[in-house]
Amino acid sequence: MPKKFSDLGINTQLQQCLADLQISVPTDIQVKAIPIVLNQNDDIVALAKTGTGKTVAFGLPLLQLIDTKNCDIQALILGPTRELGQQIYANLISFSSDNTAISIASVCGGIPIKPQIEKLKTKIHIVVATPGRLVDLIKRKAINIKSLKYLVLDEADEMVTALKKDLDIIIEAIPKSRRTFLFTATMPGTIKQLIQNYMSKHVIQVEADMSTLGHQGIDHRFVVVEPIEKLEVLLHFLNSKEGQRGIIFCRTKAAVNKLAKKLAINKFSSGAIHGSLTQGIRDRIMGQFREGFIDILVATDLAARGIDVKEIAYVVNYHLPDTYEAYVHRSGRTARAGAKGLSLTILQKEEVDDIADFEKELGIVFKPLKKADAQSIAENNALLWAKKIFKTKPNHAIPTAFKKKISTVFQHLTKEELVEKILANYWTQNGTNQKSEK
Repeated sequence: MPKKFSDLGINTQLQQCLADLQISVPTDIQVKAIPIVLNQNDDIVALAKTGTGKTVAFGLPLLQLIDTKNCDIQALILGPTRELGQQIYANLISFSSDNTAISIASVCGGIPIKPQIEKLKTKIHIVVATPGRLVDLIKRKAINIKSLKYLVLDEADEMVTALKKDLDIIIEAIPKSRRTFLFTATMPGTIKQLIQNYMSKHVIQVEADMSTLGHQGIDHRFVVVEPIEKLEVLLHFLNSKEGQRGIIFCRTKAAVNKLAKKLAINKFSSGAIHGSLTQGIRDRIMGQFREGFIDILVATDLAARGIDVKEIAYVVNYHLPDTYEAYVHRSGRTARAGAKGLSLTILQKEEVDDIADFEKELGIVFKPLKKADAQSIAENNALLWAKKIFKTKPNHAIPTAFKKKISTVFQHLTKEELVEKILANYWTQNGTNQKSEK
């Protein structure tokens, strides 16, 4: 029989909040981590893939452990990106909606720092932060974390690679006597080094069912292309997924911008996020994606952290990630909350051999996806061309008299005849040999 949150030691007030949020059955990582956080004094290393409920695993017991009579900051939660920080903050606010005595602050980068400084002058129990902004506040002496009892490192594998310098400064500023809860999707050597350097000798390691849970429901595929056809193959794939939401990952900000422009030109419902965009723009794009106003998000690895949208049908690796850990995080954006999903990697011939390494390291199987043939690509390009015409706004600056002259040319054609002639012209202009239907 599945365990309940009451079995894990969660109090009735928090149980009611969970019920209101329609969270009733704890996940594997929650079952294993919550009792240790609540009832023991040791540090914890929790290994669990994305989408397994890590925020609940550390958030609920922390809320229960907070001494509301104590005015000091007692818990610090670090995440690698603004989006993840905001997501954690929103979740904690939801979990603690029935307990107004607990005060939580978010101090993530990308938004004005002065309101955050003013907020920190009030009684705060829990701070959710990104490393860069927290270091800024420490240097300004605008935050006091000298009485900290609990430190949470969420998505730690990303922080130790990209934000290690900031993390070192933060570790120096907090008490050595604190408890540290480290949550990570992968266990690279850098994480093992961090555990050795910054956590106590008495570390309890818990692990979700990694053999199935982390990759459950994800269909891992790859398609091999020539460089010149890479974009066309992607556009063909995206057209086949019309109406479904997905994320396309690129290795660099420049590549994200370039691809996003290509999608916009071809009238795909899309947006782009990366670290150089302002927080306002990122929030707007993410809001549009979450609400379903855009279907496709083009993103860098780090910027996509914190995207917890259940209905993401597919992930495309437009560039093979640099690390195995990055692939885990990318593919983990789909097949969330028990759903199915597709993770497609677009490769060039010289990259095919790398797939075997990813399979061996991650314990997954990549299946080849047949590349669309030349005829299908040509037809898809024509379809995209037609959609561009359909979505083109009328140019009211064109003189009415000239419009009438053009209309006169076509006036004796039916709609079907006009479509036939326009399409024939397109095919001639693009040098495509259309196969006749038998």
